[in-house]
Amino acid sequence: MKSDNLWYVITGSSSSGKTTLVAGLAAKGHHVVYETARVYIDQEMAKGRTITDIRSDEQAFQKKALEMKIEIEKNLPKNEIVFLDRAIPDTIAYDRLYKYPQNPLLTEALKTCSYKKVFLLEQLAYVVDYARIETKKQQDQLHHYLKEAYQELGFQIVTVPVLPPEERMQFILDNL
Repeated sequence: MKSDNLWYVITGSSSSGKTTLVAGLAAKGHHVVYETARVYIDQEMAKGRTITDIRSDEQAFQKKALEMKIEIEKNLPKNEIVFLDRAIPDTIAYDRLYKYPQNPLLTEALKTCSYKKVFLLEQLAYVVDYARIETKKQQDQLHHYLKEAYQELGFQIVTVPVLPPEERMQFILDNL
């Protein structure tokens, strides 16, 4: 799929090192967009809500994350290199994981989303943190669904091997 912008997606299953990698890119001065679901969780927890409250209606949670992704991507500069920690098509993988019908908002957004490349991070050992609710089995399924979704949409996927964080970052920068 041809891209009319300079955006690169960094995706992978839960606990694959996306947040660490994106933070490293930001520290080196690159324009990054942090994962909207995690940003939303942090905002809601700051208001006193628990992760259980926030994710009690998973379908509504996924819809909110999608709405945030759409709004962010709509306002990104097309002529600037931007690294996105997850992007609109990641929602396809989550819909498949939770067996939700595809949201019409997603269907519409997929018509215009565009990325130079998609960097799919190989899985690391699963680590539970404050924002994750997926199981190890779901982590494995999600990795499969992410790859499948981006392939079906025709995006160029570069698999990022398990390496120390600095080497992973350099691998991505070498493969832009």
